[in-house]
Amino acid sequence: MLVPMVLDLAIHRIDWQAFAASACITLFIGGSLLLTCWRWPIELSGRQAFLLTTFSWVSVAFFASLPFHFSELHFEETDAFFEAMSALTTTGSTIIENLEVAPDGVLLWRSLLQWIGGIGIIGMGIAVLPFLRVGGMQLFRSESSDRSDKVMPRVTDLAVAIALVYVALTLLCFSLLVLCGMGVFDAVNHAMTTLSTGGFSTHNTSIGFYGNPAIEWTLTGFMIAGALPFVRYISFLKGNRGALWRDKQIRVFIVFLVGVWVSFAFWLTIMNHVEPLDALRAAAFNTTSVVTTTGFASADYTAWGDLAVAVFFVLTLAGGCTGSTSGAIKTFRFQIMWIVLKIQLTKLYSPNRVVPVEYDQKPLGNDVLLSVMGFIFVYGMSILFIAVLLGAFGLDLDTAVSGAATAVGNVGPGLGGTIGPAGNFGGLPDAVKWILAIGMMLGRLEFFTALVLLTGGFWRD
Repeated sequence: MLVPMVLDLAIHRIDWQAFAASACITLFIGGSLLLTCWRWPIELSGRQAFLLTTFSWVSVAFFASLPFHFSELHFEETDAFFEAMSALTTTGSTIIENLEVAPDGVLLWRSLLQWIGGIGIIGMGIAVLPFLRVGGMQLFRSESSDRSDKVMPRVTDLAVAIALVYVALTLLCFSLLVLCGMGVFDAVNHAMTTLSTGGFSTHNTSIGFYGNPAIEWTLTGFMIAGALPFVRYISFLKGNRGALWRDKQIRVFIVFLVGVWVSFAFWLTIMNHVEPLDALRAAAFNTTSVVTTTGFASADYTAWGDLAVAVFFVLTLAGGCTGSTSGAIKTFRFQIMWIVLKIQLTKLYSPNRVVPVEYDQKPLGNDVLLSVMGFIFVYGMSILFIAVLLGAFGLDLDTAVSGAATAVGNVGPGLGGTIGPAGNFGGLPDAVKWILAIGMMLGRLEFFTALVLLTGGFWRD
């Protein structure tokens, strides 16, 4: 909060008072809790880890919402919490109707929240979810433990190394954006929201505001960088030059992404008569933005035709790699479901055949398979349930379904005129905003981390 406060002070905006007041409230409550609850060393049971993970997101979002409430924009509590939760979960859905006149401090605060949320998500995906055995993430437990093919001797060393890589990539993105012609303030914001795959922009038309091919290609590259497993960067820097491409998840993700680029570029060239290079750039930027769950837009892709709209909706389900800042289902879960499908088909014509169940040369236990299938089931049912709730409040089918999918997948913009790339979430009813905010949190916590708190057995000794 102090960073945007200093910015507003420097440019003589009264919003510095909003950040100062918010910082004082946060410091007082946080300091009081720290003094009354301090204990070292900290030892958490599995139950406490579930509780802490869930309530940390809620409490941090509450305190992060205070500057929005106290600022010149005077957000109501619902709007402030929605904006904060959207930022921290790197969803990128916004209720601000005119970003061009929004205070610089507020714009920077949104970007900072996404950037901080991004590094928190990487840490959670590497150090928390694998040990809580959520959504098949236990498959990657060795990457954050002191066992087997560890890349760093301790979790703390790994966390520091990842943070340094995250900062370095952000600075590199910032530098290249400035070289491409973007202003310093805009470059700071977009560098943070690109690496975090968050997608908040400083302009109503997002990246389309610049009309600069160099900026679009630069951001495309860094959106991909944010969607790759950060532990692989560490392995690469420690001398394992094949760490990135030898990762099966990365190979599948890149091949899938390039295939989508080429297909969409061909579609735009043939059906919309766009020049091939322009078609490739538009296809690469916008599809990468959706697949990585960033949410930037260089154009209103809902105007590309009904087929394009349908494909973009499907792409919101994809996501990047595990251990990245990306949301949605993620590549490795699709790979595991493909493995399960092949095994089931094999068993139909050869029931006695012994088929090894492996992923990237790692054996897959039944716990991983069940966890992944359970995750995908809950993911789909959550979209349906939230869509029905949104429909009950009068939203049309496109808005309800895409709004549910974009919240659960932490993508950002939905489809249609209301919440599409050219719209925002400001005009939705307050109840809908609360539903979507909860959906964002559930999706970011991979569902089970929060849903387990609703089971009776969790609270029994």
